[in-house]
Amino acid sequence: MTNHSLNQPQFYLTAPQACPYLEDQRERKVFTYLVGSNAYELNDTLSVGGFRRSQTIAYRPACENCQACLSVRVIVPHYQFSKNQRRVLKKNRDLIAQIGGPVATAEQYDLFRTYLDARHDDGGMANMSMGDYAAMVEDTHIDTQVIEYRLREPDSGITGKGGDLVAVALTDQMSNACSMVYSFFHPDFIERSLGTYIILNHIQRAIEHEWLYVYLGYWVKGSAKMDYKTRFQPLEFLGPVGWEPLKP
Repeated sequence: MTNHSLNQPQFYLTAPQACPYLEDQRERKVFTYLVGSNAYELNDTLSVGGFRRSQTIAYRPACENCQACLSVRVIVPHYQFSKNQRRVLKKNRDLIAQIGGPVATAEQYDLFRTYLDARHDDGGMANMSMGDYAAMVEDTHIDTQVIEYRLREPDSGITGKGGDLVAVALTDQMSNACSMVYSFFHPDFIERSLGTYIILNHIQRAIEHEWLYVYLGYWVKGSAKMDYKTRFQPLEFLGPVGWEPLKP
């Protein structure tokens, strides 16, 4: 039996399958397990090396004929909010962010289903059940948080609690950064730009805690659905010679 708590992780390669971002491409991933007493430190190290976490697995693209997927992160100490981003923050200043541990709820899942049905009804997550969602949130051996964004109520100033749930972020805490694993939001609040706001809120928290980076996952060159990530500058990507600036 493999002991995944050893300091030297074992890596595996997936079989080729259709790429979800680029037509006529086949994707493969290299992965290892994030379990045991050194999972937190291993996740830190692998994130710097371009890996992402999904439950208890850290993975990275290992495609034979394509290098379009690039790990990207916001450089927090040099970040300056644009005029449009300040407007988004102002529109959502009434939201209350409640930070908790990796616990899935039925309320979160209802919002998750509403988001998928409106935005990604043909995606790989479209058929996820409540059990699947709970596994996505709760299967973690590192410092993972669920951030719930709620509308402010009349007594929120006294209780500190919000009302209706409008957005959720699943986020991993690292030694000097945070990594956004997954986020979703109510599709009816178009004027709030909630997807943008969630990222901006993570950058605000990173500034407050003096973290160096906010990891945004992969930017896929040539994929229109990933272009939004280039709006968060300064941004850098992991290339063949290390981390380099990624211009918009």
